[in-house]
Amino acid sequence: MQLIEKSILPTPWGNFFIFGFEENKNGKNHIALVYGDIQKNIPILSRVHSECLTGDALFSLRCDCGAQLEMSMKRIAKEGNGVLIYHRQEGRNIGLLNKIKAYALQDKGLDTVQANQKLGFSADERDFSSCASIFTLLNINKIRLLTNNPFKVQMLRNAGINIVERIPLITKKNSKNAYYLKTKSEKMGHLL
Repeated sequence: MQLIEKSILPTPWGNFFIFGFEENKNGKNHIALVYGDIQKNIPILSRVHSECLTGDALFSLRCDCGAQLEMSMKRIAKEGNGVLIYHRQEGRNIGLLNKIKAYALQDKGLDTVQANQKLGFSADERDFSSCASIFTLLNINKIRLLTNNPFKVQMLRNAGINIVERIPLITKKNSKNAYYLKTKSEKMGHLL
């Protein structure tokens, strides 16, 4: 993992620094949004947010991704410092086109886990090991993680990240994402 460049990113919640990273092994790009002063050995409020084009940029109501992204940025800004890693793993790392195929299967009644499995994937294909490198490059060694996902906590710990606290990130349910959130809770163990 290498840092490519950084710049200022003005947002509705204040100015973040945006850092661009590239994985050495495959050329994948990720970003980190850093707000305020990050001090080593102090647990930093953090979010590892997996890419969701449909939820984050296209305002899809099928998931809670866009709402979690916005809520995380607001909470980090309110805290006065923190980091959000935007991890490029679209559709639990099955890719955008496969995600659209999974949506089509969900339109026919499958849940998100069943749809991924029907396409030949596991329920969650994500790998968080590159996030440990990003935290290290940002000189962060302790985090307070914004997540509802115990699997993510365990995967990040396995990658060497010292998580001192898990902070819930609960969004509002709507009629379009209720089945998705139920599946996340019942089949994927999310703490909703």
